[in-house]
Amino acid sequence: MSILLSTKKQDGLISLMGQESNESMLAFYGWWQFAVCLFAFLALMSIWHHLGRRRHDHGQVWLALSILCWSVSGLFELVHHYFPDAFALAVINIEGWRTILSLLNSLFILLALPWFRYLPIRFRPLIESTYWKYLIGVPFLFALLPTLSALFLQKTALALSELDVYYAIMTLVFLGYVLWESFSKRKLMGLAWLTACCILLTLVAQIFKLGESTGGLLILSAIFKTCLIMIFFALALSWIKEIAEDDVFASKDLRMDLRKTVLNGRTELSVKVSGVGNSAKSIRLSSTHYALLEKFIVRRTNTEDGWLEIKPRRSIPGKVYDIHDYNEVKRLLQALLDGIYGKKEWSKEREESTWKEVLFELSPNRERKIRLRLFPNQVSLERT
Repeated sequence: MSILLSTKKQDGLISLMGQESNESMLAFYGWWQFAVCLFAFLALMSIWHHLGRRRHDHGQVWLALSILCWSVSGLFELVHHYFPDAFALAVINIEGWRTILSLLNSLFILLALPWFRYLPIRFRPLIESTYWKYLIGVPFLFALLPTLSALFLQKTALALSELDVYYAIMTLVFLGYVLWESFSKRKLMGLAWLTACCILLTLVAQIFKLGESTGGLLILSAIFKTCLIMIFFALALSWIKEIAEDDVFASKDLRMDLRKTVLNGRTELSVKVSGVGNSAKSIRLSSTHYALLEKFIVRRTNTEDGWLEIKPRRSIPGKVYDIHDYNEVKRLLQALLDGIYGKKEWSKEREESTWKEVLFELSPNRERKIRLRLFPNQVSLERT
């Protein structure tokens, strides 16, 4: 009898020790998540304040807000640990708020994707379309509304975890492809492979959410959140590096050499663009684009002002205009961007607007005149 009682006491002691150990782990995890993620949020926002704000790029803001959700979740863990009675109220149900913050984390990451410079070809039209916000917003609402209902009605959170996991998996699929494209296009394949490993680890952690292993989930959660934060900072640094390289082509070092080569009866039309990054780009042009660029260069080098006149809607009968329509200039610019960055590897908001400002100048008097912004010593015509 005494042996049986002793065994029960030992089991109770072990159970109590296990519970205390689990509570200590939750408290440590809460402090870690609150402090580290808050610091990461502030650091990313500082980078954006110095660089992204001037370029009207809000992608980094959304990524920072996604990390802030983790910090707030850590704060809830601390309140739950030190003030357990507070979570007796239906409106402060810990499981429900964990799910809401996790859903917001995924939503903010998805909102950041359209701001990425490099997007996978298969997903680019979708992510950059006006329907993207509906594609990510509708599933978010389908997951959020049942969560809010369960939060206030004190229902079980098991089904809510499943909704959160499904939305997180969708987020990870898009995020994985976009991060891989971002690093691979910048020739940072080591970071691209590390990103793939991080996404895989995060997927495993999402599957663990459906189980009951609290300790294993906490360890995986701490690992994948740390890895994702480091990936986001690596992305920010690669973005800063690219900005520094992009600033080069806006300087006086930019040069364009238009070439017309006839070899074995075949004519090859191209332009060599120097001063973009570390190497020059040789771009093949159609006869139409070549003729327009030649007209810009000839006028810039042979006249004092270098202006070309665009035909207005109400044109003067019999007058010959240099450019029939402004869309001709736009198509020439897009052909140059295809040659510099690759077809469909540039965006209208960033690369096209930047290069339009660098290469072309409109008349300040609104006379429908345009000229090449480069100086005569920065352009040349070569015929062989």
